[in-house]
Amino acid sequence: MIFRRVFPGLLGLACLFFFSGCGSQPRADLVLCNGAEPQTLDPALVSGQLEGRICAALHEGLTRRDARGKAIPGAAQSWKISPDGKTYTFTLRPDMKWSNGDPVTAEDFRYSWVRALDPATASPYAEILFFIRGAEDFQAGRAPAAAVEVVAPDAGTLVVHLKNPVPFFLSLASFTTYLPVHRATVEKHGDRWTRPEHWVGNGPYRLKAWRVNDRVCLEKNPAYHSPERIRLNRIDALAVTRASTAFNLYSSGQADVLLDKGLIPSLILPKLRGRPDFHPAPLFATYFYRFNVTRPPFDNPKIRRAFTLALNKEAVVDKMTRGGEPIALSLTPRGVPGYRPPEGPAQDEDTARALLREAGFPNGQGFPRVSILYNKSELNEQVAVEVQAQWKRALGVQVELRNQEWATYLRSLDTLDFDIARSSWVGDYDDPLTFLDCFATGRGNNRTGWSDAAYDNLLTRAQAEADPATRFRLLEQAEEILVSRAMPILPIYHFVGCLMFDPGKLDGLLPNLLDEHPFAEIGPKGK
Repeated sequence: MIFRRVFPGLLGLACLFFFSGCGSQPRADLVLCNGAEPQTLDPALVSGQLEGRICAALHEGLTRRDARGKAIPGAAQSWKISPDGKTYTFTLRPDMKWSNGDPVTAEDFRYSWVRALDPATASPYAEILFFIRGAEDFQAGRAPAAAVEVVAPDAGTLVVHLKNPVPFFLSLASFTTYLPVHRATVEKHGDRWTRPEHWVGNGPYRLKAWRVNDRVCLEKNPAYHSPERIRLNRIDALAVTRASTAFNLYSSGQADVLLDKGLIPSLILPKLRGRPDFHPAPLFATYFYRFNVTRPPFDNPKIRRAFTLALNKEAVVDKMTRGGEPIALSLTPRGVPGYRPPEGPAQDEDTARALLREAGFPNGQGFPRVSILYNKSELNEQVAVEVQAQWKRALGVQVELRNQEWATYLRSLDTLDFDIARSSWVGDYDDPLTFLDCFATGRGNNRTGWSDAAYDNLLTRAQAEADPATRFRLLEQAEEILVSRAMPILPIYHFVGCLMFDPGKLDGLLPNLLDEHPFAEIGPKGK
């Protein structure tokens, strides 16, 4: 999931606030602009990419991602996969310790996964563990925790039984929700366990300080199992939502890295092309709008279709994003070998007006007051203004704009407190299921209220299907329902990622489809 950005102004004040230092410490070895203020640093509660980046530095899963986004050994030094692809046996590193010196054991992983599945935890991402046998039944209250088929026969061995073969499970094992947490710390401090004075982790970095709306300070973890690969002693991840502020911090040398295009003012993007510190690349990610289908007027599929057909997506990209993004007619971006994303309907204003008339609102007359919700950022606001103007011109409807800070915005999505909401999704693994499973009935990331039995059935059949080609055809049918028939979402464009950093000074930052940039991989050029 990816959200961020906003509006020029008060740069001097921002610089004074940001660079007062982490306490009285000197400048960090690396300062990067990470996006909005983190909502949480509890891996079980994280649903956003910006928090996930920090968690991946503080905690290490069975596997971890390298700079190319590839899953490689992490806390597990090796693994075996059963012939049917349903059982994974992980052997943990024998030298692993938590940052407080306690040994990391297989039971720590079982505890952490069951904790994320526990309904009392209220993890928004619990469903990403549903590949495990018994996980969904426990999370739904149909079975006890013992039904979750993750077994720790000894301190160094973890056995995971899956419902179906999952070809991307090693990649999943590095994902935020799969990260281990220190049980004694969590149980002693409750919701406060992520405070720096309480925090215990097993990652390459430890939590030195967390200054709300300023920065998260990370320092090298001396208890990490491979300290020789950690190239920086301290990293500061700044909470910056204003693209103008972030770019000025970078341009003045007060920040070393901008991690995504949302932190670059869209107006200057064309001028950056060709610069050695500008690094664009395709992403496995999509920018889209959600409709709240649980209340009028968007409980009516004719109205959802009318709003979709009335949108000129090319104009949004040409006038607002300016990064050469391909428009999205599907939710899943192209690029997965063998998968052919279905194309949703193209712009058709005449049909859109006819649908709105059939729904009882000719030329928009009598249409209720609705709004577009978006998290504060320059780009999100610019896109919303453009969409607002298009719908006014094409349909005669007045759509209001409503922006919120990151944490409040996420709560509004979770509680369906919106009419239309700006969203985006970065694939968690290189497979179309990472997009399509979000909209299965009851998923924490559904956030539309939409439910369709045929769609759910196709996803279920696809996950049980051993033949890759047949599996993809089932997923294509499901996506056809999502983007061409029911339309609880409106795909707008697929992302092009943009990193900014000086390649003469830093390495370990590589563009990749999953937009993974592990902090522990970054270091001074040539060192």
